[in-house]
Amino acid sequence: MIRLIAATLLLAGLAACSETPADLSKPVVDLGDFKLGHAEVVAPNLQQLLVSRDATEEEWIKVVDDALEERFGRYKGDQFYHIGVSVEAYSLPPPIVPGKSALALNVTLWNDATQSKMNAKPKTIHVIKVFESRLSKDRAAQMRGLAQEAALLIERWMREEQEAKGWFGGLPEPVPEAEVSDAADAAAG
Repeated sequence: MIRLIAATLLLAGLAACSETPADLSKPVVDLGDFKLGHAEVVAPNLQQLLVSRDATEEEWIKVVDDALEERFGRYKGDQFYHIGVSVEAYSLPPPIVPGKSALALNVTLWNDATQSKMNAKPKTIHVIKVFESRLSKDRAAQMRGLAQEAALLIERWMREEQEAKGWFGGLPEPVPEAEVSDAADAAAG
């Protein structure tokens, strides 16, 4: 029984550590008129936190840019938007050292048509890998996993803003109250 539980936990842990988020293989859910123009990644203030493997600014720029292109290049809207990302801090603990892999980014979205920022202040995104198998991952796999998770969190934030503020094509038009009451009367009658 103990072996069965241990094997189940091991398989669950390995499944959780897949290289690419599973949602990338599913059909794209509409994000209004969003179409990726440019993803610009910089790392001028990069900080290495705690006990961590080294990673260069160039490595972080490449891995984050690749994750953004992979995730947002799938959208085929009618309007170009640009994503600006500043990689601020990271932690890539080696396999036997306690700690969590982490990544911190600041994100700004630009509307190409209006040539303006969509968020006045940069959105800070934090990725902290609580459950991960560092024994089976090298440094590059850790970085790729963090970058892909950050791209997913950026997408979730963008969807929240779309729902709340009408980014990427606006909110649906409200139905006039007279039409709502006419429809209710017709359904009741």
